[in-house]
Order: sequence, then C-alpha cells, then structure tokens
Amino acid sequence: MTYTAKLSIACVMAAAVGCAQEAPVSDTVKLQRMAARFAPTKIGADLSTISPQDRRVLAKLVGASKIIDALFLRQVWAANDAMLLDLVKDETIAGRARLHYFLLNKGPWSRLDHNQPFVPGAPAKLEGANFYPAGASKADLERWIRSLPEADRTRATGFFTVIRRGLNGSFSIVPYSVEYQGELAQAAALLREAAGLTSEPTLKAFLSKRADAFLSNDYYDSDVAWMELKGTIEPTIGPYEVYEDEVFNYKAAFEAYITIQDETESAKLQKFGGQLQDIEDHLPIDPKFRNKKIGALAPIAVVNEIFAAGDGNRGVQTAAFNLPNDERVVREKGSKRVMLKNVQDAKFAKTLVPISKVVLPAAARKDLAFEAFFTHILVHELMHGLGPHNITVGGRQTTVRQELKETYSFVEEAKADISALFAIQHMIDKGVVPKSLERPLYTTFLASTFRSIRFGVNEAHGRGIAIQLNFLLDQGAVNMAPDGTFAANEAKIKDAVTALTREIMTIEAEGNYAKAKALGERLGIVRPSVQKALDRLTAVPVDIEPRFTTAGRLGQ
Repeated sequence: MTYTAKLSIACVMAAAVGCAQEAPVSDTVKLQRMAARFAPTKIGADLSTISPQDRRVLAKLVGASKIIDALFLRQVWAANDAMLLDLVKDETIAGRARLHYFLLNKGPWSRLDHNQPFVPGAPAKLEGANFYPAGASKADLERWIRSLPEADRTRATGFFTVIRRGLNGSFSIVPYSVEYQGELAQAAALLREAAGLTSEPTLKAFLSKRADAFLSNDYYDSDVAWMELKGTIEPTIGPYEVYEDEVFNYKAAFEAYITIQDETESAKLQKFGGQLQDIEDHLPIDPKFRNKKIGALAPIAVVNEIFAAGDGNRGVQTAAFNLPNDERVVREKGSKRVMLKNVQDAKFAKTLVPISKVVLPAAARKDLAFEAFFTHILVHELMHGLGPHNITVGGRQTTVRQELKETYSFVEEAKADISALFAIQHMIDKGVVPKSLERPLYTTFLASTFRSIRFGVNEAHGRGIAIQLNFLLDQGAVNMAPDGTFAANEAKIKDAVTALTREIMTIEAEGNYAKAKALGERLGIVRPSVQKALDRLTAVPVDIEPRFTTAGRLGQ
C-alpha cells in the first residue's frame, strides 16, 4: 500500500513545528539553522470577488494538489514514503526539526547544500531520482536506449515514463499512468469533480482533459487546453519540469500551482507578447538559427498563488514558469508565461532587499527596484520560448533538450536569464520600455545573482547564474571593489550580455553537448571572491517558506 492511501504531506506539516521531548541540542540547532534559511511567509490571494461555487472548485484543486505532493515524494526516492512515516513517529525535538526540513526539501537531502543528507541512514541522493533503476549506470542506460527501435527509444527518453528492471534484469519502459496509477486515479477524480462545478468552459475542458491524461498518459490535448485557459482560476497540475532527473533531464516531475488571475497586471504586461518576433529577429546569433515564425499563441498570465505542490514546492520557490515543455505544443501553440506575483513580492522583500545592503555599494542601492526584478523574471520566461528548440544535428531532426542531455537545464536557465537582459535592453532602445529602467535593470540583476547562487550550483538556476556572473566578471562588465561589493560597469555590460547570449544560443542551436559541458565546468562554479560575499549573507534568508493561508481557509 502506498503512503498516499494513508497519509498526506499536508496532514503532517503541522506536526513539524510543535513542541516535543528533549533531544541533543546540537542536532536540533543545526537543523533549525538550516531551515531558518527559508523565511516563513504567508502566501495567499484576495477571494472577495470569487463566487462560492468557484471556492468549491479551488478546494477540489487544492485536494488534487495534495495528492500530487505525495506522488512527487515517490519520484524523488523510492523510500521517501517510509522515511516520512518514521519521521512522523519521532516526537523528539530533533525529530520534529528533521520532519520540518524533510518536508521543505521533499526528502532527506538538503537542496541548498549540494544534496547533503541530514537524516541519519539516508544514502546519497540518486542523480536519476526514482526515474531509473537504482544502480543502473548512465552508460548502461545509454547503450540500452541506443539498442531500441525508434518508437521505443522515443518512449524511453520521453517525459512520461520511468525505466524499471524486469525479473530477468533487463530494462523496461513503464508509463506514468501505470507507475502512479493509484495516486493519479484519485487526482483525476478530484479534477473531474472540479470540472463539474465550474461554469468556465475553458477550465472545464482543461480539467476534464487533464484527468483523462492522468489515466491515458497522453498529455497533448490537455496541454493545448491549458494554453487556452481563460477566466479567474488558473491551475497548473501535472508532470512538467525535468530538473529532478539529473542523469538525462528526460523525465518530468509532477507539480501543481493553484492560482488566481491578476487581470489588471496581465493586461499591462501582455504588450511584451507583441514584441517576441522582433526580439527573435534581432537575436545576436547566425540568422539561420532564428525562428522565422514563433508560436502564434504566447499568453502572459500574472497570477497570485494560493497553493503549490510537488516539484512546485520543494526548496527554493518558483517565481514564474514557462510551460508546457512538450516541443510539439510549443511549436504549434507557443507557450504560456505565468508570473507568480505574490511570490515575487515576498522574495524581493525577504531576500533581495537585505542582500543588496551587503553586496552592492551604497551608491548603487538606490537603483534596486521591484519593477526591474519583476520585468526581468517576466522576460526570462518569454525567452524560454525564443531561440533554438527544434534543431538539426548531422542531418538528424532533434531538439536542444535531447542533445544537451543533463547540461540542458542549467544551459537553458542561463540562456533565459542573460537573453532577458538583452531583450529588455532591445525594448528600451526601441522605446517600448522606459529608459529609466536601464540602470535599475542591471543593478537589480546583479544583486539577484547572489540570491540565486545561494540556491547552490548543483541546482539548474544557481549554476546558470554562476555562469553569467563569472562571465560578466571576466569581461569587466561587473567590477568588485576592495570592500567586497560589486557594481555593474555601464560601459561594458551591454556588450558582455550580447556576447554571452550569442555563445549560449549558438551552443543550443548546434546541439553541442561538449561545449555545454565545458561551459558549466569552466564557469558554473563559485569563485573565492563571490564566496566571500556569500559568507557575509548568512543572516539573510535564502528564500521563503510559504504558509498557504488562503488555501487553509477553503476547506475540503
């Protein structure tokens, strides 16, 4: 019997913060300090204009998301369920602290500390998580994949299958709909109940089709329906990001974001969608690598989060996302950029403002601005949809993700970050974005690099940022003062941003795995000068720990 049949993560969350028996102070203090890097923060949305019927829809969606939360535990590690139950039984102070930190990380490994285990007896974290058989080497998996017929090879490297060993020791392909049948059946039932309650046609279509996808393992129709969502309620639920698969970046982890549209902000920012083709046409790469026509549908949604689960709520919190990742949908329909505004507000106030007081010189701190922070995150998500995606390598049709393998996540995050600076500068030069944003853009980005590197360079976003910061330092586009503060060099930073955008996008266009790996090894590190600055940030939270206040009031 799976853990999800008996216990949900949400049910034990409260136990992680209660009083308990005596335990060794040293263990407790260490765990509490590790957890203190995440600032407890209330996350919610104004539901005053939401009808009672829509509140019931939201409650069903939160219920489905809690199932997704537990499912993700199994994707991270086969023994996560059993360890969680053991931690729940440990009523010592240290046991409560371990349970709290386990729930933050969705497992016994500290994601901010290069996945170091913090629960006694926990093994090293598997690079392939629970997507591949324990003990299977990357070389063995690659040989097996190469031996398969084309159709089976596509399934083996696809988003929605796991690889298991049969009784004879050979590898086999198992669809998610079979591997997670119990959890997905429960989640699908709740989605259908929500679909039956809503009066919004596009939401009804998405929820019904996503429920079908959970059982059929075919997510195409529901991804298209998600792209066409309208109305106040904006749910994202299913298998999406591939960061947890550190062997190949093939396998999608389950996540959920239950959100409410901020229609005023969404309309204000939709103007950027009209600039995408022009930005694509001016990318600093060989014109043959540019997309002559990007996806026709490129919505931008600004939302406020009321609940997040699974891969959407482990360790560092997501501030925005760009989905779906299925190249077929991106090619035919484009992709949707979702901005979690209340999460961004919290991150800016709880982490970036105090970081700026340490890493920026006093004269530059006045240029720190939430508008620049918010705009860069927005355009970062836009840039995931631009540049190379479907490519030709040696006469063979393929994708950037397939060719760059495990390097794809950090290369793609670095691309989106640095090309977002390029794109915003392009729009400033055109007059689409006010010139007054230019200085705050680079200053705020620079302060934010220290925020992201603290996530750890083993994490895709952190490693991608390290590549950018080190490149900018090497180009003299960022200078370090004798007092250990950092400032953007206005005379050099624009050219450096253009150069790195060109280098990364060319690597992607060529599908050059060797260059991608070399880039990560050369620049995806924390240098001593940067580490000294990070060492001065120990009292500043690394990120937030959400307390979903609105979701808690919805009931079940």
